[in-house]
Amino acid sequence: MKYPMTSLFLVASLLGVSSACSDAASSTSSAAETAAGPGYEISGQLRNAAAGTKVYLAELNGNQFVSRDTATTDAQGRFTLKGSTPEAALYQLKLDEQNQVLVSLDNKTKLQLTGDAKRLNEDYTVKGSKDSEMLQQLVRQLNTSGRQAQGVMQRYQNNAQAGRQDSMQALEAKFYAVQGQKTAALKRLIKANPTSVVSAFALSDPQIVNPDENFGFADSVATQLKKAQPNSRYTKALVQALEPLRKTAVGTIAPDINLTDPSGKTVALSSLRGQYVLLDFWASWCGPCRQENPNVVKTYQQYKNKKFTIYGVSLDQDKGKWEKAIQADGLTWTHVSDLKGWQSAAGQAYGIQSIPMNFLLDPQGRIIAKNLRGATLAAELAKRIK
Repeated sequence: MKYPMTSLFLVASLLGVSSACSDAASSTSSAAETAAGPGYEISGQLRNAAAGTKVYLAELNGNQFVSRDTATTDAQGRFTLKGSTPEAALYQLKLDEQNQVLVSLDNKTKLQLTGDAKRLNEDYTVKGSKDSEMLQQLVRQLNTSGRQAQGVMQRYQNNAQAGRQDSMQALEAKFYAVQGQKTAALKRLIKANPTSVVSAFALSDPQIVNPDENFGFADSVATQLKKAQPNSRYTKALVQALEPLRKTAVGTIAPDINLTDPSGKTVALSSLRGQYVLLDFWASWCGPCRQENPNVVKTYQQYKNKKFTIYGVSLDQDKGKWEKAIQADGLTWTHVSDLKGWQSAAGQAYGIQSIPMNFLLDPQGRIIAKNLRGATLAAELAKRIK
């Protein structure tokens, strides 16, 4: 069972974002710039903030935060930040690593922010910016889902240590239900704000709303964003993220794979047409893959005589370890690999960035579902195979 981040609010963790400083000439917007034209203004007041507390403003630029400005609180915890931005963008307001929030700013934003300096990421309110308010809703949902998933995972681990397999399976189903509820809630939020930079941001990152698993939805939002904000960096990032997923989207014919099995025989994915096929990307060294294998084996045994089979593609590099894992886990279906690890031709053709990952194909070779885990694979087959 995959384990999500327990607090997805900290964007540095969420995106692998790092803090960085730019050249002084470009890192801070001056009062002169703001006076010369429109700009944003942040008026804040923080409870439990000592006079002189530093408030740092950094812009999310690519995969890092770039320092833009700094303010200092007065005796009442008040601070003001003013500046200008070339386009609507996401910014981080930070006191320290544990106390930071995301806001969205453009040159019309007059943002009011209040909160508790000791627990800012959990206790803050923003007004005056629809996008910032949307960010706050998104963050709250991610935090709620993260806490729920963490609780389920802890119970799962306790049952695993006690060897209670039935309870583990029920908790695994609960875990994926929590993930599904999170995604549904975030999609409702995005659907209500389809032309927001926040929507583009959320759909560009698999940790928020996985664009691969929700390609049709993400593509429809991208279409609206291209009309409303064609030059936005967030629109461009979403469009770029979706492009390699297009060829493996649900509804498309799966790209063919021609790789060798452990005996050296070349086996084409297309040779299995006429059956439902689970195209399963895994590796012997992948812990979550090995943990998932018992579920796959159980489903295979249930449906192998009902026009269902599996085509396993390993991202191994060591043939001996690959073969040993196949035998140890009882994986009695077709296996292929070019033993090139992450450079696997098949992995690159399908845009594989993490494993386990799978695609369910219908008898015509069309992708009908993807990333089926636990009981969801059996449930999907039950709907299709009578």
